[in-house]
Amino acid sequence: MMKPFGSGPTVNGYVMMYMSRWKRFAVVLLLIWIAVTYLVISPLRCEGGTEDVSEFQNRLRTVSMQLESLKIQHNKLISQVKKSVGLNPNLKDIDTGSLFDSVGGPSEEYENLRRRVFSNTKEMWYFINHELTKLKKGDIKAEKLPEILDQIEHRKSFILSDQQKLPELDGYQDWRQQEAANVSDLVQKRLKYLQNPSNCRDARKVICNLNKGCGFGCQLHHIVYCLIFAYATERTLILNSKGWRYNTKGWEYVFYPISESCLTAYDDKVIQWPANYDPKVVSLPFIDSISQKPKFLPLAIPTDLAHRIVRFNGDPSSWWIGQMLKYVLKPKPAMQKAINETIAKMHFMRPIVGVHIRRTDKVGTEAAFHSIDEYMVHVRQYYDQLQLTQHVDVRRVYLASDDANVLGDARSKYPDYEFLGDPSIAKTAATHRRYTPVSLTGLLVDLHMLAMSDYIVCTFSSQVGRVAYEMMQTNRVDASDSFYSLDDIYYFGGQNAHNRRAIMNHTPRSNQEIAFQAGDLIGVAGNHWNGFGRGTNKRTNMNGLIPWYKTADHLVLYPFPEYKHANEHQNEL
Repeated sequence: MMKPFGSGPTVNGYVMMYMSRWKRFAVVLLLIWIAVTYLVISPLRCEGGTEDVSEFQNRLRTVSMQLESLKIQHNKLISQVKKSVGLNPNLKDIDTGSLFDSVGGPSEEYENLRRRVFSNTKEMWYFINHELTKLKKGDIKAEKLPEILDQIEHRKSFILSDQQKLPELDGYQDWRQQEAANVSDLVQKRLKYLQNPSNCRDARKVICNLNKGCGFGCQLHHIVYCLIFAYATERTLILNSKGWRYNTKGWEYVFYPISESCLTAYDDKVIQWPANYDPKVVSLPFIDSISQKPKFLPLAIPTDLAHRIVRFNGDPSSWWIGQMLKYVLKPKPAMQKAINETIAKMHFMRPIVGVHIRRTDKVGTEAAFHSIDEYMVHVRQYYDQLQLTQHVDVRRVYLASDDANVLGDARSKYPDYEFLGDPSIAKTAATHRRYTPVSLTGLLVDLHMLAMSDYIVCTFSSQVGRVAYEMMQTNRVDASDSFYSLDDIYYFGGQNAHNRRAIMNHTPRSNQEIAFQAGDLIGVAGNHWNGFGRGTNKRTNMNGLIPWYKTADHLVLYPFPEYKHANEHQNEL
């Protein structure tokens, strides 16, 4: 890791800091001396016996010894400050613990880095303001603009690189890792408790039919929706998957069952949800067809876990959905072996960026066409930033696509990058061969590789891109800064409204923008990736552009059951 340098406090700054402390220290000494003098002289001026005088002389000697000790400490302080000025500009020779009582607090390296981020952010503005002013005056020709943009990009990378190092230096990294693991384990225990009732016949249940006519990512999200419903209503989820389009033998032929002990509704009457009463067994419709969606559907997270999750993860909603995937997505040995063998042939190594390019049926219907060049801009930026802090011997990219020509095209256009991928997987992902066991194996390989990558570039209009991101959220503390989407912001198909909260007032600067006040709730339709997004102010009902930085995600909390007996049940299994 590179040592902090640049805009941290100067040597003179440190000296002044310590000299300032010394001055305060000297004032204290002076006050003590005045007090001692008063205490010693005052009794001598008063009438008193020899014993009184002797007592105060003893007190004088004691205080004098204490002052001599303070004088020695004072001289030591001055000596070490002088030494640091002349010989060691990093002040490493000063043992601050021996000079002042230890009171904890952040490390020197952390504080230097925090100040540098602040200073370099200002410097970036100075640069942009200076160059744009010259452009306005006509002092810059158009051909100089790419050079200016490169400079801005480099400065941005440097600031972001510093910001990413802050968690490593703040002293809480181990805590975050442990807390993320603890909360994940708690959720998994609760799901296992829910899915394995002590008496399956008497348990309330919800039926989820895996017959949705869509691709694997979409079907995974359908199961997640069903499991969240089960969790919110304290019902055991029964997955009906016979005749599944990826394997007619059903989900359980490829993956472990989502329950070890409760796989049927027996002969209980199944009522389509919603119903006008609370039946024992309900069957769920597709999420898209629900007119009045329950408040517990995404992007809501459990109230009892929210304050824990937000302390280690920047996108709690996708983390919560990732926990559902973690529970259900467990390949059986035969499938896991096929996945492992395919991955082993690719020689997976870090650092690596995952790229998912969705073509075929998506382009022109649900998403726009994006060339390989658009993806590689963000791959390059990731590696450029990474090289500020570590040596990168090879720029690796795992490329997943349903277009078999993309891998060859990428290798031809970008010879300085090493592309990992399997063209045969892309061929099986073609529309006419997609719903087969072989295609499913390839898709699981792609998802695993993308999720294990250090960073992914994708389109969130694709269910596969979103699933890969949700899976990333389960294998690291926080993946909220580990992706770039070329089109949509993150969403869950069929979700409740995605809102942002205004954190400051805004007065429109054009007729395309809308006004809002701090505290306003704004329903967002997307981020335009140009500093603005589109939204509707729910107070004024005005729709238009909003400056993204003046808003923050509004986290929706729902009082899900807390499953307090889950730990007891886990111990019995």
